[in-house]
Amino acid sequence: MEQVLLDIVKIIFPAGLVLYAMYLVVKSFLSKDFEKKLVDIKIKNNEVILPVRLQAYERICLFLERITPHNLIVRVNERGMSAPQLQQRLLAEIREEFAHNMSQQVYMSDESWLRVKQTMEEITTLINTSAQGLSPEHSSIDLAKVVFDRLMQLPNDPVQPTLTFIKNEIRQVM
Repeated sequence: MEQVLLDIVKIIFPAGLVLYAMYLVVKSFLSKDFEKKLVDIKIKNNEVILPVRLQAYERICLFLERITPHNLIVRVNERGMSAPQLQQRLLAEIREEFAHNMSQQVYMSDESWLRVKQTMEEITTLINTSAQGLSPEHSSIDLAKVVFDRLMQLPNDPVQPTLTFIKNEIRQVM
């Protein structure tokens, strides 16, 4: 009886070791295969998402350039406008540009999008505070002068730091 039990142990123990070794090999193979497929998916995602993200950053840079007071006033100002009319047109243009580019936030970091919004708010505040001292009889040129004067008094251009931040973030993405 002891001999039979010893013979069974001699057969079952090596078979168990072989089964365990096979289990480890199969597990290792499956995990490597899973990792390889995961890497392939990430590569395919980058092929699709990276160009879209770069396009989003490009559009936001264009948005920031378009709402820069110098560019905005030159583009929107028309002969014969009053200061309040120009103010309303400037604010409407900023809101329209922002609404047009709002979906780009999906592809940007939260910090970048926050900076874009803060920059837009700074420019809006600059326009509104510049228009406060002007009466409806003032011309759009008067408002433009006040905006440019206040802009020159600021320690930094409100748009440039945000553009620099976004460009640095683009370099990290690539």
